[in-house]
Amino acid sequence: MKQPIIAIQGAEGSNHHKVARDFYGDDVQLKECLSFDVLVDSLLNQTASKGVMAIENTIAGSIIPNYALIDANNLHISGEEYLNIHHHLMALPGQKIADIKEVCSHPMALLQCKEFFKTYPHIKMVEDVDTAEVAKRIAKHQLEGVAAIAPKMAADIFGLEVLEDEIQTMKENATRFVIVQTEKPNNGIDQINKASLKFQLDHQRGSLAAILNVLSDCKMNLTKIQSLPVIEAPWKYSFFVDVTFDNYKDYQKVIAIIEIMAAEFKVLGTYKNGRK
Repeated sequence: MKQPIIAIQGAEGSNHHKVARDFYGDDVQLKECLSFDVLVDSLLNQTASKGVMAIENTIAGSIIPNYALIDANNLHISGEEYLNIHHHLMALPGQKIADIKEVCSHPMALLQCKEFFKTYPHIKMVEDVDTAEVAKRIAKHQLEGVAAIAPKMAADIFGLEVLEDEIQTMKENATRFVIVQTEKPNNGIDQINKASLKFQLDHQRGSLAAILNVLSDCKMNLTKIQSLPVIEAPWKYSFFVDVTFDNYKDYQKVIAIIEIMAAEFKVLGTYKNGRK
């Protein structure tokens, strides 16, 4: 059986790579994408069959554009993983922190490590497209005075030296990733205990509260709610919710009710809860 090609945002050695490896094995075939838009395009043009996409972080919050990408391109969520994020400062072997003039990384990684660099005001923080991509570039071009913030896996892959471990501000720092694809997943009922839903509501008092009451009455555990403006309808919003459940029949019941109540309704995916 041909192994699927998995699109990831970023390069080999990134956290997206780690999630892909956790799901599909160490020898997973990767398609590296420097943006989430490129990742989605690779799914739509079938150069990759599945994608790994970060969707929220415990420090930085929801990655709102990715909700819009999943919705606008009718992608399906088939799985999820919660990954504890460990940021490490790395550079060419033999370099010390005093030698580093600038550190380059993804804006999210820089944000999550901002407190660490207050101790080193001589280091300039530079936004870049990806954590592991910077590590790869440092190794390829033998860049002295430049460091990357990346997973330790990137240092192992590209032969860099870790100057400082665990530089993230909050040690309990986790990111939720989802597996996305263009086709509806074939997850069996016994594999499903979580769903991602999207709905729009008319401007009526109590309309959102009514939906939330239905979720509660049908024994759904609401784990996430996120609103996004509807671009073509000013001051109107779509709501994205994640729910977990113990009984699939309860889920079927809530879907049937919300389809009647909501102005627009879509199931983005049903899958196994990634929280252990």
